[in-house]
Parts: sequence; structure tokens; C-alpha cells
Amino acid sequence: MSVVKVIEVLANSTQSWEDAAQTAVTEAAKSLKSIRSVYVKEFQAVEENDQITQYRINAKISFELKDSEGPQT
Repeated sequence: MSVVKVIEVLANSTQSWEDAAQTAVTEAAKSLKSIRSVYVKEFQAVEENDQITQYRINAKISFELKDSEGPQT
């Protein structure tokens, strides 16, 4: 039986919301194994001089806990 844990992360990008989501997954993967999915909960943008300068997301990343290794955080 598998157990899945969900963490909430914030990420940003100067390129796009998709790039911000990829950044969230890339950074989470440095310390988490068995990532299963990412759910983008909220989108936000920072505007300066009529231009978007930052794309921000609030995301939930789910990953499987391994029985023999114990919880991953």
C-alpha cells in the first residue's frame, strides 16, 4: 500500500506561469523522490510599467512515501 504526502510550495519566474511550475517541480525534486503530480492552486503576476515582470504560482506537489525509508520532507 502506498501513502502519498502533499506539500505546498511557492515559485516564480520572469518567463511564464508554466516556467514557474517547472521551477517548483525542479527544486522539489532535489530533496523529494517519487513526485507524482503538481496542482497549481493560484496564479499571480507582478506588473511594472504596464509589463508583467514576475509570474508567481502557489502549487501543491504530491509524492509517494517509501515504507523502508520513512517520511520524506
